[in-house]
Amino acid sequence: MSPEQNGIQALTSAIQGEAAEEANRILADARTEARSIRQQAQAQAEAEQQAILQRARREVEGFHEHTVAAAELEAQKLKLQRREQLLEHAFTEARQQLISAPQWPEYEKIARDLLREAVTRLGADELVVRADEETRRSLGDQVLANLEKELGVHLRVGESLVQSSGIVVETVDGHRRYDNTMETRLARMRGHLRTPVYHLLMGEMP
Repeated sequence: MSPEQNGIQALTSAIQGEAAEEANRILADARTEARSIRQQAQAQAEAEQQAILQRARREVEGFHEHTVAAAELEAQKLKLQRREQLLEHAFTEARQQLISAPQWPEYEKIARDLLREAVTRLGADELVVRADEETRRSLGDQVLANLEKELGVHLRVGESLVQSSGIVVETVDGHRRYDNTMETRLARMRGHLRTPVYHLLMGEMP
């Protein structure tokens, strides 16, 4: 083999060696890049999976909290409805019992107190007194005369009350009146009686 051929062969071998090294380097770089890409993709997939899981947990927790809150609200609503039913029943029973108030042993004193309070509230010199028939009998002419003297007022007896028990007092011109019937008194007292009555109904100390 001539020196020229030997040179060409040596050059060819050198080029082939460099090409192989370059190819190996490129292949190694490609493998490294592919491994990096796979790692990044895996990390991103894991991050997205965690984000999805966290979002799902939040949604589940939010749904659970909403469900619990809705259940508590419904329970409170039912409790309040039951409370109102109990109170309404109690006050209805009380109104029914007030019908028999004129038969109570102490009713004469109660009637005088009802009239005295109504007259004092209006504060006029002359008033018309309306009462149901039994209350009117409990008062009597002498009781009215004594109250006139005590309170310094002239009292006229007006038309009888038909659907209520107790006293209604009016000014002579009819512009002012004070309803002191048993039913109206119960209605006025209902606001501050609600809580103690409910405690009593539930067997609790007010």
